Amino acid sequence: MRNLDITTLRAIVAVADHGGVTRAAAMLNLTQSAVSMQIKRLEEMLGLALFERANRRVALTASGEQLLRYARRILDLNDEAVARLTEPVYEGELSLGIPDDIVYPVVPRVLKQINAAYPRVNVNLRASNTVRLRAAFARGEMDLILTTEEGVEPGGETLTEIPLRWSGARGGHCWKRRPLRLAFTRACIFRSVVERRLDAAGIDWEMAVISDDVRAVEALVSADLAVGALLETSIPPQQEAIAAGDALPDLGAQKINLYARAGHDPMVGVLAGFLRQGFGGEAAVAARPRLALAEDAA
Repeated sequence: MRNLDITTLRAIVAVADHGGVTRAAAMLNLTQSAVSMQIKRLEEMLGLALFERANRRVALTASGEQLLRYARRILDLNDEAVARLTEPVYEGELSLGIPDDIVYPVVPRVLKQINAAYPRVNVNLRASNTVRLRAAFARGEMDLILTTEEGVEPGGETLTEIPLRWSGARGGHCWKRRPLRLAFTRACIFRSVVERRLDAAGIDWEMAVISDDVRAVEALVSADLAVGALLETSIPPQQEAIAAGDALPDLGAQKINLYARAGHDPMVGVLAGFLRQGFGGEAAVAARPRLALAEDAA
């Protein structure tokens, strides 16, 4: 079994790319005779002429052109393998906090990507709500957090924006009644947004339930006993978005913000980069208009 030598392959690529042995030798930091010897060794091993030598012009033969294509692929794989195996190996743990309603679909993809690229890094995921995540970050318990907020605090970075929608039971009518009955979890950051918008619009409302149990709130809204507010991308199948208009005020959009711990751990920056890429790819999807909105009662 004959084996191609990486050094000789670099020689043929250098000669082809730089138009001659002299320039190739300078690029490879070798003498002209050393480069010529490598080319000759390669031709002898294959039993093929790789360059035409009838004139001063450097030209590959048909066999040389074919080998050049293989040589580039082999060198690329060789260099990639060496770089990957000899680069600094990151290992350790990172803590990442995410609001429950933006975990899907981006976060699982990000975790899969970072595990493939840095298998010795363990990302501890905490799903909670923005209020609790901000408090944990302030106490130094989290390396990175994502939040849903109307604005962005100092040190934060907005990755994308997602519309905030009224949510109600499919085919429901609770949103037409007055006073408007609302259902929210106690720590839901959207509750204050809804209350302000309703007060500004002069719409009477009452709180049907404030619970710590997300499922209890979801059940009440799905039963058409109250309405809530959710990000457009997180409305469950048993509910539907209700169009804003004369009956209900527009709720605007929520910023998806990233806060990362300052320090010397390079993996914090790496994970932040994966999150930027992931949520950046969702921006166009989030901006698309939804067609399945409950009609306004105007």
